Amino acid sequence: MYNTVLRKDFDFKPFIFEKTLQTIRKTKPMKLTITALLLILNLNLLAQPNQFVGDYTRSLSSENHKIEYKLTLNPDGTFEFHSYSNIQGGNPEEGNLYGKGKWSAKDNLITFSSDKKTDLDQKYTLDFTNSTARFIIKNPRDKSDKIVKTKLQFLESEIFWMRRIDIFKV
Repeated sequence: MYNTVLRKDFDFKPFIFEKTLQTIRKTKPMKLTITALLLILNLNLLAQPNQFVGDYTRSLSSENHKIEYKLTLNPDGTFEFHSYSNIQGGNPEEGNLYGKGKWSAKDNLITFSSDKKTDLDQKYTLDFTNSTARFIIKNPRDKSDKIVKTKLQFLESEIFWMRRIDIFKV
């Protein structure tokens, strides 16, 4: 009895396998085409936010003053910001300000937010909530020799000195 059951299973498996192969052979070109198109579309969607990820800096200096900004956009949707200033005759002369939180992108606009409970403390005092920046790159259709540095241009921010600041991708 045991051998009979094994023999039926054994005889049945090649039949199912052969039918499956026939089905795949019939529909393979269409399935491959659809799968390839879906994969290409999904890769394009996933690649979009990655163009924003990276380090951005800006340094403003004169004979007696120096201001540096550094913004890091991480792939996991978080960011960190550091501002260093050394202004002679200022009060205080030298200072560091920090901010962190989350960022999200839609089209070429990046929206920043900071959670008051988790992102703000004694070190991280800058609240980037309601801050928006535009991601600016050279238009791919522009075939001229014009050089356009990749940058973020802050459009809105409750941090008054961040409005209209351009920081460039490193």
